[in-house]
Amino acid sequence: MIIYISCAKTMNDRTPAQIPPVTSPAFAAEANDNAAFMSHFSAEELSKILRINKKLAAENCLRYRNFFSEDNHPIPALSAYTGIVFKHIWPEQFTESDRTYAQDHLLIASFLYGLLRPSDGIKPYRMEGDVKLPERNGITMFDYWKPILTDFFISRIKEDDGILINLASAEMKELLNWGKVRREVRIITPEFLVHKGNSLKNIVIYTKMCRGEMTRYILMNRITEPEELRNFSWEGFTYNPKESTDERFVFTL
Repeated sequence: MIIYISCAKTMNDRTPAQIPPVTSPAFAAEANDNAAFMSHFSAEELSKILRINKKLAAENCLRYRNFFSEDNHPIPALSAYTGIVFKHIWPEQFTESDRTYAQDHLLIASFLYGLLRPSDGIKPYRMEGDVKLPERNGITMFDYWKPILTDFFISRIKEDDGILINLASAEMKELLNWGKVRREVRIITPEFLVHKGNSLKNIVIYTKMCRGEMTRYILMNRITEPEELRNFSWEGFTYNPKESTDERFVFTL
């Protein structure tokens, strides 16, 4: 199985004293071009383009201007992102065997880098899918990546067992021709819902935590059969067969 998760907006800016071995992203050249284009924007322009406050804009302006510095060493993607999903994957607890397994079974969506494996070396950045770069003829990053990533993504899943566990946020489908992906491989999308009165609600913070925990569960237990995911439970979330389908595994609290 291949697991698909989203990148995070928050990243680690500190380079570890001992940098673990990194691999090269499949679309490193494209990412470098994207970063070079972004480096031309001022902090004020980045604030508008990325819809962030002045402090974050200044921080990311500096990130892009230093992107190609020899002192800016790449960090493995799984350690570089610091969002809730990644905190619940707990990559710092991985053994070498765990990291090797994750490298073969986990893909991380990125608006700057396209698709990343856990050990692919990346540098701190901020990017959004709806950003339009003049150098890209004014198309969004979603539309830029879609023809580049779709066949690569499908091939990667088929090289494994043809099954995708979609734990990414909904917008990450827009990086790909999702209709084509669905026709070519089996997609299972776990959902995590909370009982509120007489209905089930999606609570974002819980969803992010559960996505990280399920990713960790699959990797640490070397899960290979989708049906085994039904055994997943965390902090009261358990599989709900009544709400689930063959393509939608629902876990409720």
